[in-house]
Amino acid sequence: MSRQAWLAALAGLTLLRLVLAALIPLSPDETYYWLWSRHLATGYYDDAPLIALWIRAGTFIAGNGALGIRLLSPLSAAIGTLLLWRAGEDLFPNRRAGLTAALLLNATLVLNAGAIITTPDTPLLLFWTASLWAMARWLATGDDRWFLAAGLAAGLGFEAKYTAALLFVAIGLFMLATREGRAGLRRPLPWLGLLLGLLAMLPVVLWNAAHGWASFAKQGGRSAHLDLAGTPGHLLGLIGGQAGLATPIVLGLMAWGVWSLRRDRSAPARLVLLAVLVPAAVFVEHTLSGPVQANWPAILYPGAALAAGAIAPRIAHAWLRAAAALGFLLAAIVWLQAAAAPFPLPPHRDPTAIRLAGWRALARDVARAAASRHLTVIASTDYSTLSELAHDLPPRFAVVGLGPRWRFFAAPPAAPGTPVLLVEPSWLAGFAAGQVAAAVPAGHAARRRAGVAIESYVLSAARLAAAPAALMRPKQ
Repeated sequence: MSRQAWLAALAGLTLLRLVLAALIPLSPDETYYWLWSRHLATGYYDDAPLIALWIRAGTFIAGNGALGIRLLSPLSAAIGTLLLWRAGEDLFPNRRAGLTAALLLNATLVLNAGAIITTPDTPLLLFWTASLWAMARWLATGDDRWFLAAGLAAGLGFEAKYTAALLFVAIGLFMLATREGRAGLRRPLPWLGLLLGLLAMLPVVLWNAAHGWASFAKQGGRSAHLDLAGTPGHLLGLIGGQAGLATPIVLGLMAWGVWSLRRDRSAPARLVLLAVLVPAAVFVEHTLSGPVQANWPAILYPGAALAAGAIAPRIAHAWLRAAAALGFLLAAIVWLQAAAAPFPLPPHRDPTAIRLAGWRALARDVARAAASRHLTVIASTDYSTLSELAHDLPPRFAVVGLGPRWRFFAAPPAAPGTPVLLVEPSWLAGFAAGQVAAAVPAGHAARRRAGVAIESYVLSAARLAAAPAALMRPKQ
């Protein structure tokens, strides 16, 4: 495929992703981060804060619907693709490395999901790729000013998700391990780039310092214990998850590329290998204490795609075509099921139903139940339920988040004694007993797809007790 044809294909793919972003229902994580965007802060309990500003920018342009919340995701996937393409050409010239890396990355489910569903992984992947691109530009040009871009991008990546700290480690090891890097350390601009990256990280560090290191402790606490008996299962889950998210052929080509570079002592090869092996080692180590969520290793993919690009002349065109065909076919199936549910899967076995379906109808039922009792405040301890209701309820309703996580939220506390309609998933029924008083049963509701229940909810009329609670009016 020529460069012009590939650019046209990327433009068409981006347009398709924008259309799908507008059509596919929002996930609870997305509406939760949308709540963040309505209450901007330099830190949050659950993760780094950049996703809030990311969504706020999109909603400023396109409104608070699905397209506004997701607007930057398809665009960032396109920009990241171009940066990866350029990085491949700089690192491994005359090998079709850039086009191959861009094609393989776009064939993964992790990018095809992240190009639509907006989570912290979306800006993280963009800035991780941008930092690798800037380092590749430095290797190609010898211009130390590229370290400023690399440092800034890595710092912004940390503001998106804390695992971007691993990129600082990878680049630092690269600088120590290569002749070019050691020579660069004797000049000022690489150090200024590091300083710029650290300054970009400063807002969330200061927020954590002011809040008892709450967010760092939550994320770092995932590895606080050993589970050696479960390690084999966790390791198999890690490998299986990547076979699914990368798709099998793409994963095989990426692994081949990484293996082939192991004896290449050139600076480009060292950079790519460290960008893959440093985070990979951390995730393998994490299997000693618990499972690795399938999306966490997404940061390996840009470097692994570049490794595959480095051996592009050795990859048969048939394998590249097969990798792209399988990847985009699987993505199309997922997209189609998420948007229109044409495949009659049982809801409890359909991840798109579990995460995406039935929220608007649930909000209508909750609104009717609240109105019948003259209540205008909806409360829940479940962040998924609360954030989806916050997005889909009419503007006259306020929502109250119950529980410790909301203590750190940039919203005023809810006053004890406030009358609320408590909405809890059935599996959490009674969990809010210490946070509400005078609770009276107010019925049941359910999320459904095609008339089949996905999840049931218990409704109660109650008054807030003296417990951590944040009062939010996100549509006012």
